[in-house]
Amino acid sequence: MSQKKPSPLTTCLINPKAANDRWVRSRKLRKVLERKLPGRYFDLRGDRTDTVELAKESCGDSRMIVAIGGDGTIADVLQGIFESGRENEVVLGIIPFGSGNAFRKTYGIPKSPKKAVDVLSRGAIVRSDVMEVEGRYAGFASVGATAGVTQEKLRHPVQGLLGHLLAIWKMFKLPLEEKEVELIDGVDDRGRHFARKTIKSRFFDCIVAKTNFFGYSWRVAPKADVQDGYLDVTLVETGPAEYLLNFAWLYLGLFQRTQRHFKARKLIIRGKALPVQYNGEVLGELDEVTFRVLPKSLRIVVNK
Repeated sequence: MSQKKPSPLTTCLINPKAANDRWVRSRKLRKVLERKLPGRYFDLRGDRTDTVELAKESCGDSRMIVAIGGDGTIADVLQGIFESGRENEVVLGIIPFGSGNAFRKTYGIPKSPKKAVDVLSRGAIVRSDVMEVEGRYAGFASVGATAGVTQEKLRHPVQGLLGHLLAIWKMFKLPLEEKEVELIDGVDDRGRHFARKTIKSRFFDCIVAKTNFFGYSWRVAPKADVQDGYLDVTLVETGPAEYLLNFAWLYLGLFQRTQRHFKARKLIIRGKALPVQYNGEVLGELDEVTFRVLPKSLRIVVNK
């Protein structure tokens, strides 16, 4: 249920490098933001740890924290909000920059930063689910191929879409070994509830999501719902060649209809050196990874 947005002290955390320095070049936009959304402004110059800590500290006296950047910036601000323990009082706002805007598309926030500012000044606050994976807070995550490619991309200086394309070769190096997938308190695609289900899978990629999108407007989880109280889990059980041949359908969210799909409150995946990513950030290679949903735990400003 929507609530009327209060007029809190606002802190804006800005990634000046997002979208090829677009924020740095847009002095007019900064003036618009300062006029319509008065508060404190910080240009982020450190690493992600610094961003998380600044967001966490800002929650002490702010009622709204605005992330200005792409999905990586939003992820770090989200992490800071939850680490502060004040997620029930603090509101997340988003002004989209950067190549990855999965959060923007899922929550219907305008692509235009100026229009996004208008949403923050007169939008509605809603409560949304968040995913927690090994102490990190996320809207989307994956285990396997896409995480492996993300990991490889971040090792090299070329970033963005080109960086991902150059890292695709990593897919062909990933072993298709059997993994154990344990789903707790869930629903299958036929609507049948189960308390616990354990399956074996040689999945190439496992998509775990609350948001519908990954970066670059990839509709990776078309059945995900940010308010249904479940993780959305899709097992993409193909090989690398078939995966790439069907990528256009994967991008549109159509190929996922042919794959095994579940909803669950909690998910545990066990295997050997599994690549894991969340919100486009690499978590590492783990032998076991646990996901759980935090229902209605995030307060976020969305378009009315």
